[in-house]
Amino acid sequence: MNVLVDIAKFIVNEILAVPAYLIGIITAVGLIALKKSTGQVVGGAIKATLGFLLIGAGATLVTASLEPLGKMITGATGSHGVIPTNEAIVGIAQAEYGSRVAWLMILGFLVSLLLARFTPLSYVFLTGHHMLFMATLLTMVLATAGVTSWVVVVAGGVLLGIMLVAMPAFAHPWTKRVTGNNTVAVGHFGTAGYIVSGATGQAIGKKSRSTEEMNLPEGLRFLRDSMVATALSMVIIYMIMAVVFLAKAGRTEAFQAYSSGKGDPGSTGIGNYLMSSLGQGLQFGIAVAVILFGVRTILGELVPAFQGIAQKVVPGAIPALDAPIVFPYAQNAVLVGFICSFTGGLVTLGLLAGVLNPAFGTALVLPGLVPHFFTGGAAGVFGNATGGRRGAAVGAFLNGVIITLLPAFLLGVLGSFGSANTTFGDADFGWFGLIIGNTAKAGSVAGIVLMLLIGAVILVAAIAWQKKVVDTGWDPGAARDTFLPPPARETTDAPETSAGTTTRTYAKIAPPAGAPKPPPPPQD
Repeated sequence: MNVLVDIAKFIVNEILAVPAYLIGIITAVGLIALKKSTGQVVGGAIKATLGFLLIGAGATLVTASLEPLGKMITGATGSHGVIPTNEAIVGIAQAEYGSRVAWLMILGFLVSLLLARFTPLSYVFLTGHHMLFMATLLTMVLATAGVTSWVVVVAGGVLLGIMLVAMPAFAHPWTKRVTGNNTVAVGHFGTAGYIVSGATGQAIGKKSRSTEEMNLPEGLRFLRDSMVATALSMVIIYMIMAVVFLAKAGRTEAFQAYSSGKGDPGSTGIGNYLMSSLGQGLQFGIAVAVILFGVRTILGELVPAFQGIAQKVVPGAIPALDAPIVFPYAQNAVLVGFICSFTGGLVTLGLLAGVLNPAFGTALVLPGLVPHFFTGGAAGVFGNATGGRRGAAVGAFLNGVIITLLPAFLLGVLGSFGSANTTFGDADFGWFGLIIGNTAKAGSVAGIVLMLLIGAVILVAAIAWQKKVVDTGWDPGAARDTFLPPPARETTDAPETSAGTTTRTYAKIAPPAGAPKPPPPPQD
């Protein structure tokens, strides 16, 4: 039995939990199904793996560049509290529930493949680390409620499998609006925030121009380059926060918390402190560029491979990928979304401190820059697709509210883990964890029955949504197109449709020049 547990842990922790390896394997399977040569299979799998490693490298750079900024913001505002970090809470829980998490994740992935094969929800969730995060959350809330180990694995695996196919389906009308085709879905458990952002754009952004249509003076044309605009914006933010932190905390504390100088921190000069801030801002721009290049690389390999999987294994299969997959379609919206989501987090922190904490005893959830960048950036893209600049700004702001409020209440169902200084951060972990955690408290038998009923409701709702909304071709941003005059010129880098024509940027935001053109949707 111990050998089986060790094998399960190895598969989960060393393969399935590493998105790059999982993507490489899936790409190889798809290319084999297409009867490609050995060289094409190996080359495509390696290139897809490298694409995801590039995304991971960019994410690491983002995290590293945002860490000192987080210290400066905390020092400048004086706020202390819980910082939602998925990786941290999962690491804590693994020590106690590692084997159950492993089995639950494997079962959940198998259930999702069966659902993708035999229901209209033909989505294959490939974001391995988010599968691990959701498996850990389900294990924690079920085990905390006193559910026996085998029931945790079976019931949790069924619920995980349902979530892996349902959430991409719910977001897919907005995803198609962003990408302009049906070749890729979003497989990321921040989906609730993306849907809210897209719906907000529909409601308020009918006459709002896209974030990508910046009418700049000739002298500022360089800002049309997204990498330059992102780096410059972050440099300004870093420099402002560095000065505020220095003024409030004083030289010694500021230099100790954040400075690249060596030796005695107190002797480090202000020039070095400010130039370190400038360097971190530029580093952020590099990190975003690496992520975008990784996304383009993987799209060029994985989407064609999935045609083979669709033909042989899961008819009509659509890969559901990590949130940054939408970043190249509206790069300015990513920055707008990040800033507005973080602002929403700060405003909600004030609400928690002034109203909800005294009334309900909720934790003070500090806005973590990393979740706000990735989920806020994606929310900005979704909001922009349906509501332009207003949609991107307001939609991402609401995402920031959601990923600050939900983690505060989620701590109440995590048992002893609720006293940790961290928790799950993205939207779907919050609402689903609250529902399942509170349902599990109904008792071992009644709780399991209710949880499975909830899972059945989500599955039936997703199937109905897929049939009546997604498959009918509903475009959540169609009404906005009638309010916007055509742009002054047509783009030449818009993605090709199945008929070989191009699209206008006001209707569907096209990837930047140099991005791979996705192939036409698989034919049934």
